[in-house]
Amino acid sequence: MQSLTERLREHGIQPSAQRMAVAEYVLVTDEHPSADLVWKRVAAKFPYISRATVYNTLNLFVEKGLLRALSIAEESVVFDPNVGRHHHFIDEETGEIHDIAWDKVQVCNVEGLRGFVISDYQVVIRGKRKRRNEKKEN
Repeated sequence: MQSLTERLREHGIQPSAQRMAVAEYVLVTDEHPSADLVWKRVAAKFPYISRATVYNTLNLFVEKGLLRALSIAEESVVFDPNVGRHHHFIDEETGEIHDIAWDKVQVCNVEGLRGFVISDYQVVIRGKRKRRNEKKEN
């Protein structure tokens, strides 16, 4: 498996201590964290890192294709280390964002939208997780 240092270099990023501290959290998490959450998590282990450094590093990672910036959460941009094609489910009770495999959701006739050239799309589904004892609704 490729190290984070190699991964950064492969994307044209010099792996400084600050960038590595951000990468060690944001590139391996299953979460879809906001910039502020990334800063809090990284600062817990690397207390002298500035908020501006974290924001700049996140933007660099997006620019170089290591992260995707998503505007799917209310009033916030979140960062997704999964840059492959996939959809999202937002749990309305917890606010958690979950990845959904690309082939689990079908979207029909996207190519048939006249007057538009589609470069990408994703489906964002909102709801809540079923509890084990909840009955199925018809």
